Amino acid sequence: SLLQVLNEKKLQEVDSLWKEFETPEKANKIVKLKHFEKFQDTTEALAASTALVEGKLSKNLKKILKKIVAKDAHEQLAVADAKLGGVIKDKLNLSCIHSPMVTELMRGIRSQIEGLITGLPSREMAAMCLGLAHSLSRYKLKFSPDKVDTMIIQAISLLDDLDKELNNYIMRCREWYGWHFPELGKIITDNLTYCKCVRKVGDRSNFASSDVSDILPEEIEEDVKAAAEISMGTEVSEEDINNIIHLCDQVIEISEYRTQLYDYLKNRMMAIAPNLTVMVGELVGARLIAHAGSLLNLAKHPASTVQLLGAEKALFRALKTKRDTPKFGLIYHASLVGQTNTKNKGKISRMLAAKTALTIRYDALGEDTSAEMGAENRLKVETRLRLLEERGLRRISGTGKALAKTDKYQNKSEVKIFDPSGDSTLPAVPKKRKIQEVEEQDAEVAVKAKKFKAEMKEETTVEDDEPVKKKKKKKDKEKQADEEEVLNEDPPTSPTVEVRQNCTAP
Repeated sequence: SLLQVLNEKKLQEVDSLWKEFETPEKANKIVKLKHFEKFQDTTEALAASTALVEGKLSKNLKKILKKIVAKDAHEQLAVADAKLGGVIKDKLNLSCIHSPMVTELMRGIRSQIEGLITGLPSREMAAMCLGLAHSLSRYKLKFSPDKVDTMIIQAISLLDDLDKELNNYIMRCREWYGWHFPELGKIITDNLTYCKCVRKVGDRSNFASSDVSDILPEEIEEDVKAAAEISMGTEVSEEDINNIIHLCDQVIEISEYRTQLYDYLKNRMMAIAPNLTVMVGELVGARLIAHAGSLLNLAKHPASTVQLLGAEKALFRALKTKRDTPKFGLIYHASLVGQTNTKNKGKISRMLAAKTALTIRYDALGEDTSAEMGAENRLKVETRLRLLEERGLRRISGTGKALAKTDKYQNKSEVKIFDPSGDSTLPAVPKKRKIQEVEEQDAEVAVKAKKFKAEMKEETTVEDDEPVKKKKKKKDKEKQADEEEVLNEDPPTSPTVEVRQNCTAP
């Protein structure tokens, strides 16, 4: 439908424009129907609506615009869809406008469309709208490219179910056949090989005559045959063995189908989300998509939510009890998180979740189908992981960038030789010495003896001299004392002295 605006001044008041469309009478004062073209059937209506959704110009619309609008080329064309306006402007060279005012005007026209277009009952209008809506949604669902990830969701769910069923079947098979041949379960550890062996041989008495070299290696085959001869298992009937063999067939078929399904899942993941697959692997990526519901829903999640997807119970339990929140959910099973130390798992899972969120958005919203972006981000995470692991090996002094120098390891094993001397209790016999050695030792002893005697003589002479010197000193002191006493006495008064004095005169 093509309508002409009568009063453009009222359109300027966007907030109060809805009041002008409260009744059909008011609406007719603002807008007047200029041209109306009806669809012949639902198919034509669906084609026109799908063209509008995709932003294309349908044939009928193009004809109408050429016929009618060409006359009023100077007029502006208000279009409900901005994409459609751009297409009309390019192809027909008409000036189109799309603004909040136009959006509000279109809303008012839709509310009073029955009054503006005469001869259109409301019941028929509602039925036509419902039929067109169903057809359009069916078309969208059928040709939507986003729904390809539902195949991944179904495949990973089926893969998990198959794993559970396989475990149950194999446990039942081992326990069932274990009553007949219990030793076989300890010798053959691989489940698929176990089932193939049981299916081929059946009763344990057939092991001696049967050839199982295509299933088992030679050493294990010999052990199985030796154990079958001395087995402690109970005897079972042929019917029991047939049922066990049928169960083994089921296990082998399911395991083969599982490998086929896994290959299919890898191909689908590389086609739909190649960068996500490079970052975390096929299984983890598929589980993340299945948990979120679709690849587009997963792209809307922030990195912190991607990190904890699958650990919601633990998260809310931790928040409720006010304890430490979990560090990872489904992303824990990624190879980059699995190969790190327990100390660094939280850091690596946080960084991996951030890079994974980028790859998911690139896969969901980008047009490129290469996996280069995922490979670059994986290399960054691996570099960060290497730095965290080598942090303890770096030097504290200097720049800290150089690795600590460690000497090459050399295995220096000490070879200890047994000493047989400890085993003998006989006294040790002295070795015979040569004549020269004996003479040299005797000469050394004689020299030492002479030196010792000379030293002893010197010591004795020194001791003897000391008392002699002491005696002489005592005698000298006595003589000096006697002389002093004599000098202190009075001089003698004898006549001889006087005569002598007289004789001395001249």
